[in-house]
Amino acid sequence: MKRYFKGCFWLLLWCCTWGCQQPTKDYKAAAANPEFFRQSVNKLTAVIVHDIFSPPVASRIYAYPHIAAYEILVHDYPGYQSLAGQLNGFKGIPQPAKDSAYCYPLASLNAFLTVGRNLTFSGDKLDKYEADVYAKYLEMGVPQEVYARSIRYGQTVAKAIMAYANEDGYKQTRGFRHQVTKKPGHWVPTPPAYMDAIEPNWFKIRPFVIDSCNQFSPAVPVAFNPAKNSGFYQEMVQVYETTNKLTEEQRKIASFWDCNPFVMHVTGHVMYATKKITPGGHWLGITGIATRQAKADLMQTLEAYTRVTLSLADGFISCWDEKYRSDRIRPETAINEHLDKNWVPLLQTPPFPEYPSGHSVISNAAAVVLTDLFGPSFEYIDSTEVAYGLPPRSFKSFKAAADEAAISRLYGGIHFMSAIENGAVEGTQVGNYLVAKLKTRKPNKAVATVAQTPVK
Repeated sequence: MKRYFKGCFWLLLWCCTWGCQQPTKDYKAAAANPEFFRQSVNKLTAVIVHDIFSPPVASRIYAYPHIAAYEILVHDYPGYQSLAGQLNGFKGIPQPAKDSAYCYPLASLNAFLTVGRNLTFSGDKLDKYEADVYAKYLEMGVPQEVYARSIRYGQTVAKAIMAYANEDGYKQTRGFRHQVTKKPGHWVPTPPAYMDAIEPNWFKIRPFVIDSCNQFSPAVPVAFNPAKNSGFYQEMVQVYETTNKLTEEQRKIASFWDCNPFVMHVTGHVMYATKKITPGGHWLGITGIATRQAKADLMQTLEAYTRVTLSLADGFISCWDEKYRSDRIRPETAINEHLDKNWVPLLQTPPFPEYPSGHSVISNAAAVVLTDLFGPSFEYIDSTEVAYGLPPRSFKSFKAAADEAAISRLYGGIHFMSAIENGAVEGTQVGNYLVAKLKTRKPNKAVATVAQTPVK
């Protein structure tokens, strides 16, 4: 609860930075600048990377701040509607006082950052950014009483969203370890760190839009059988031969979509780790690029982010349900035992069972949502990984990006082909369900559509 008291600081910020009441300005257009929100998403991503949250947990951290921000901002956009009654267990937020003026973009941003703080460990890394961004709202002419009222409302909504988050089963799933079995074909820890499998109970987390964790369970994977005439053996050989003959382009693709938040490096007796963006964070980076390129307004931008975060969160819940049911062996283990004991995959094997491919699931879920918003032929340059030392890549569509993200796991040597293909089907089903069920636009209400003509 103590983090909520930080909001009191922002209520008094204008005393230090603004002083006496300035002449009233028309601040509304400046306040609705979507760049403020894109920057805030990037700041939250930086905290998530710093705190080394696993991909499923990161998806949860992204979802709740976006819900808080979205629910506030709809008050400024009558063509949009609340998610209350549409998200599982979500009854809505406290409503603003009638006949009182608010700067809803400011309240929305404050709720986003406050919820983000409460779901991470290093929320204090947002301190300077918050001080700077809130000062800009004062500088653009938001009246002192409106500023204070808006911050208070953001804090109130943040508290309500945290109460909603606290009911999703997350706390009840902490502290459990996956029991490694010695049965052939089942998952075991992999080099170099031999970490425990992460989030074995993630399927128990309350989903947001899908009805249950197993609503879109993928087909049963190819049965484990190391005999040379088996389907599993052929899959194993496919990974082995593909990784032994990688082209430079395939290596670039694998690295671009690695998105492993914690990669261990071993040099002699020294081990150290590097941090990277999660798969969900990568797709939110793509969302920011798309909304900027399409010249989306603030509400369209927040709508896109919110729908994508929900698809990611539900995609991980769906995927993790099957991972710990099939508990499938990783290529690295299988190939070392049955083909080549010295083989090492290009990418470091993530610490959880193999089937299905998480990248395939969540990338296709997000691509379906983004395609619904921006069109099937939206060309863009993905510069998300530039901050992590990788060059940008160009894509003809979101589906093309999802396809590349999925096949990157074969090039990286960390997934069998059935996990990639069936995971893509599962993710597409999750995305299609969200598009069909979740309604952010009011029926029969005119809403300006996002431009779908790509900027080349």
